[in-house]
Amino acid sequence: MAPVDDLIRHPIAHARIERGWSQPELARRVRRAALRRGFRSGVDRQRIWNWENNRATPDDDSQMLLADVFEIDQSLATTLGWPHWLPGRDSSIPLGPNSTVPALREALRTSMDRRTFLTYSSAALVGLAHQWASTEPQTLAAALDGKPVDAELVDLLEATGQKLTGLITEQRQHTRTLLDAHLTTVTDLIEGGNYTQPVGQRLHTLAARMSSTVGWHRFDQGKHAAASRFWHGALHSAHASGDRDLGAGIMSDLAYQATWLKDPKTAAQILDSAVLRTEHPTARSLLHLRLARAQAALGEAYTCRRSLATAEQELARTAGEPPAWCSWMSPADLLVDSGQCLLDLGEPERARELIEEGTALLPGARDKTRAVFLSYEAGSLLRAGDADQAAAAAMQSLTLAKKIGAPRCVALVRDLTPGFKRYAGADGVNDLLERVRAS
Repeated sequence: MAPVDDLIRHPIAHARIERGWSQPELARRVRRAALRRGFRSGVDRQRIWNWENNRATPDDDSQMLLADVFEIDQSLATTLGWPHWLPGRDSSIPLGPNSTVPALREALRTSMDRRTFLTYSSAALVGLAHQWASTEPQTLAAALDGKPVDAELVDLLEATGQKLTGLITEQRQHTRTLLDAHLTTVTDLIEGGNYTQPVGQRLHTLAARMSSTVGWHRFDQGKHAAASRFWHGALHSAHASGDRDLGAGIMSDLAYQATWLKDPKTAAQILDSAVLRTEHPTARSLLHLRLARAQAALGEAYTCRRSLATAEQELARTAGEPPAWCSWMSPADLLVDSGQCLLDLGEPERARELIEEGTALLPGARDKTRAVFLSYEAGSLLRAGDADQAAAAAMQSLTLAKKIGAPRCVALVRDLTPGFKRYAGADGVNDLLERVRAS
């Protein structure tokens, strides 16, 4: 008999096994669901096996029937897409005085845990956001008996962490093991509790920054469940340290992911809570900008424009050094994301102008962001019918994404290929399509 870890390798397998169904039994239930809808389905055990082993993706009709079988709302399945709508999502760990270490340990286990495909439900994320906004951080416990963690050791850990998280984008793809090990060390020290309160605050802040960075690495690799767990652990750490702006930034990362996974409603709800406790103007600008992206995806033109105006105002009044986690926020980001909002709202001409202007302003060191922006530029050009320019921008985006090891950015270009197929004769389009197929 195969080990349990081998059996539970996909959310559909998890949902099936939780209900005590075999693969043939799930196939039978799908066929019965089809009959109730007045047609026949050819789903059998082999097809279930293919889905569970990522050998095939169920078509729209099969997903509709699976949603019937698992009693999932059809609109959720359509919004989130396969396999994100499947049941079996984990609940988040509630914030509390002793919640940091369990949350970080959960994140660090995701690379080995058979349930790494499980993402947090929308309800869990929104509930966590409300709890974060309404709960005051607990005072860190005093040092336990024995010699506390030395401040000089924390100096070294902070310097190492800053070095690892500050590497240029192209180098970060090679540091996953180092980042995980460094975060494990910091988590071990927090769990020991052998520190003074000031040192404890520094350790929790460092853990929050490291876990947030690791979360972005996983997100760029398309590992959404792992990313959400690292951001979840980072939020617990930031909350324990009392750094409200850092916590708000982490909440906005979870919201950004929700928008990316085509769940802008959840993103907007998270950001509504996060912005309540955010203080620095740069941080507030970033949160309002991400809120605008969610509102644009929802088609809420008025609230989107209001959020964009607020983001612009907050960025303009920024004084002094912004928090490290949002120090990169710049007029370039505001312009490009504003353009993307207008693209979603059906204004491609103005959107293209803003995206091109913002991309030109982007500093050379931000290759990952440039790859994302170039894909947005390609999308806006494609929408305007400028296929050859769109292909050039998409090719630049794809080249950068491959160079820095960011599958998420590759996926952005791949999502544009149906639009490019209509312009197969335009300059550069066939070369782009061939390059995407090889990626």
